[in-house]
Amino acid sequence: MGKETGLHEQVQRRLDALVNGGREIGVQFAAYLDGRLIVNAAAGLADESTGAPVTPDTPFLNYSSGKGLASTVVHVLAGRGDLDYDLRIADVWPEYGRHGKQDTTLGHVLLHAAGVPWLPAYTMPQDLLDWDKMCRSIAGAHPVWTPGTQHGLHEWTYGWLVGEVVRRVTHRPIGWVLAEEISRPLGVDRELFFGVPPELVNRVARLKDRSWSAALDRLSARVEHFDRVYPMGIRPDATLANRRDLLRADIPSTAVMSARGIARVYAALMGEVDGVRLISPERLRTISAVATTGPDWTIGADLPKTLGYAARPGSTRVGWSSAGGGLTGFHPELNLAVAATRNHLSGDHDDPLEDIATAVHAAVAAA
Repeated sequence: MGKETGLHEQVQRRLDALVNGGREIGVQFAAYLDGRLIVNAAAGLADESTGAPVTPDTPFLNYSSGKGLASTVVHVLAGRGDLDYDLRIADVWPEYGRHGKQDTTLGHVLLHAAGVPWLPAYTMPQDLLDWDKMCRSIAGAHPVWTPGTQHGLHEWTYGWLVGEVVRRVTHRPIGWVLAEEISRPLGVDRELFFGVPPELVNRVARLKDRSWSAALDRLSARVEHFDRVYPMGIRPDATLANRRDLLRADIPSTAVMSARGIARVYAALMGEVDGVRLISPERLRTISAVATTGPDWTIGADLPKTLGYAARPGSTRVGWSSAGGGLTGFHPELNLAVAATRNHLSGDHDDPLEDIATAVHAAVAAA
């Protein structure tokens, strides 16, 4: 316990320094080892306008990291036999089987290989609030590659692809399934959401741009398919993230989460957390194995993927980092889960939260 206490204190000092030095406004970092919470640190402000502090249970909107929660819902349902990875999407969602998409499987979706990573250029924030409209748009889309033959980050569409399959199979919204099958059993039902209940929305940290909007402009100019996948009206920036109507909606490519909450979920993928284990050891091996090769169509660079998660190059970490924001993931070989959230969105190459995650991994590996 002494070593773990020392590790928590080291992380807390680093978070305090980031806030005191002006690099961050508010930040969290959490880590679980063998199902035990070993780091649970927080610093700074959740909302500069009110002075509300960040506490370990403060939820933050995290772009992309929500994909990990959506994938986890699928794996839990698959473990119960409610669906499987070879399921043809059109078998439960017949409207989807048009324009050459009739043989797309759930596995293709989990690998971002379904071929529908784009949304119409005229998509606006209010469209994201209309579940049926977004599903009709995706069902009517022509794939940009034959499903299963390439992979490319399905930034926004992933959530509705997974979420509509879950809804068709369970007859429940994916936000309900997340709450009942994952968040509540793990005791983090006030820290993990797709759609935040109205009475809790004022607890959500407010995000602020640091250098992320400028980074999005650079990516738009340099990355060939960027604007097809990230239409101008719904770029994942702080302005969009702070809309209370979007926070209350099920948009499962994003999620509202605390670092502790998402780290607890990933810990429960690998083993028991207070008596709760989400999937079997055999399924864990399946979902953590890298299954794609070659450049990602969307970003034009390597982004290896496992069945539902991203595999960080040069690391054993599996999970999703948030666009401009935090990081989440798990290291199966160490039974270590880590997560960080922040409200200062940055496009800087040197990310101090990644440095902290690397230091935690190194300390656990050495021990």
